[in-house]
Amino acid sequence: MIDRRSSPAFLVLSAALLLPWGAASAQGVDEAAATALMKKSGCLKCHAVSAKKDGPSFQETAAKFKGKADAEQKLRAFITTSPKIKVDGKEEEHEALKSKEDAAIKNVVQYILTR
Repeated sequence: MIDRRSSPAFLVLSAALLLPWGAASAQGVDEAAATALMKKSGCLKCHAVSAKKDGPSFQETAAKFKGKADAEQKLRAFITTSPKIKVDGKEEEHEALKSKEDAAIKNVVQYILTR
């Protein structure tokens, strides 16, 4: 009798199905908490996961920082320091994330970088 669970096709399919879950788990991203904090902070008024709004999408931001050793540090500084940005040609202050909790900030940074 042949055990189909040990067939190469079954193993490849199993790995493919588990890959997205494993990547998110490896990063330790709590998507619900990140989304809740970004909503509370007003981030989702100007940003979305894949669509460009007044600000870049999280996918654009993740692509911009991909492969850069200082990505986490730079994104963290940006979302916590209220830098000046240009929106429709006018300069305004980018609002900071409404949390001082290190773990919550890191979670949001990881959420954005893993989109």
